[in-house]
Amino acid sequence: MRRRAGVGAIQKQKLEQEKYREKGSEIQENQFQQMSKQLEVFRENLEEFATKHKNEIKKNAQFRRQFQEMCAAIGVDPLASGKGFWSVLGIGDFYYELGVQIVEVCLATNYKNGGLITLDELRSRLVAARGRAKKHQDITNEDLLAAVKKLRIFGNGFTVINIGKGKWLVQSVPGELNLDQTLVLQKANTLGTAWISSSILTGDLGWNETRAQNALNYMVKEGLAWIDTQDSTETLYWFPSMFAECVSA
Repeated sequence: MRRRAGVGAIQKQKLEQEKYREKGSEIQENQFQQMSKQLEVFRENLEEFATKHKNEIKKNAQFRRQFQEMCAAIGVDPLASGKGFWSVLGIGDFYYELGVQIVEVCLATNYKNGGLITLDELRSRLVAARGRAKKHQDITNEDLLAAVKKLRIFGNGFTVINIGKGKWLVQSVPGELNLDQTLVLQKANTLGTAWISSSILTGDLGWNETRAQNALNYMVKEGLAWIDTQDSTETLYWFPSMFAECVSA
């Protein structure tokens, strides 16, 4: 018969395991400290870079996008902090100014689109309102998304809705759309039309008539869709927020 390990051997094994754990913790701590030092160096270099290229970041959309990617890579959000270096530098001023202009455009068009506007139409209107100078025209959809994100501090009155194919809608009225209502907008965008019908929703999405009609009735009630009874076969529901998109297409 094999002899069982004695108490001394067991204690020795436990001590060795404890030493391994301590050594592993020590190595992890050293690695963490080294990474922290490297990140701090990156942040300092990023601040120096931002100071040197402050005007270029504000005026050049591509430069601005690359700068944001560098910030994200090391976990820095220059738009999130209202204090310290980033506040003094004023990198966020561009987005705060853009946010105010977004609010103005949304309020001006709310009466006809019900508080939904495509990101592309929003950009076109902003470019026209900001002036013909290149620095005013050089704004991208990514800039608009970042600015709308800052507007979320006012509640759910401003949000963006992904309707597929790289298209976004900006919602500027309180009340979050549920999944069915979002799917209605996505389906209209997929078809490349500014309208939808109950038969399309039941046929293409597999919904029953009640589900389709409930989604459409809500959107009509909220001013997001208009009813068209001129078609002899069925009622059509038009989305004014997509009119310009479909005409340009």
